Amino acid sequence: MAKKTLVAYFSASGVTAALAERLAGAIGVDLHRIQPVTPYSEADLDWRDKDSRSSVEMNEKSFRPPIANHVENMDDYDKIYIGFPIWWYVAPTIINTFLEQYDLSGKTIIPFATSGSSGMGRTNEELKASCEGSILKEGRRFSADADAAELKAWADNN
Repeated sequence: MAKKTLVAYFSASGVTAALAERLAGAIGVDLHRIQPVTPYSEADLDWRDKDSRSSVEMNEKSFRPPIANHVENMDDYDKIYIGFPIWWYVAPTIINTFLEQYDLSGKTIIPFATSGSSGMGRTNEELKASCEGSILKEGRRFSADADAAELKAWADNN
């Protein structure tokens, strides 16, 4: 059976969702939205509040926010683009939750992110242990308005 490509993403505010949808459409692949059991509120995302949900999660690197859905047929995919907003210079820990629930042996994982100004930071360093047995490629941060042609050109090189 021919292997397939998946674009999986977490988006708290919709910015990463729009980018992931453009990427999946540009390269003609399946799309999966990673949904937290408890959606993030605006207050949860307030990075200036050290007691906000996102701040607490990101300060405790072992925390794994529970996910409400999963990919039924993960074995069908050999390449996974994983999208997320950059939080504290890395992927949100819900991305670790997602990666750790599957056997990713032999799969290629390619991170992509949105951010107001931060780069990918220590993202791969923080994700490596969650992708055991896979090939974790260097990720890329995109502006929220990256167009389909830019996304396709990037994907064609991965």
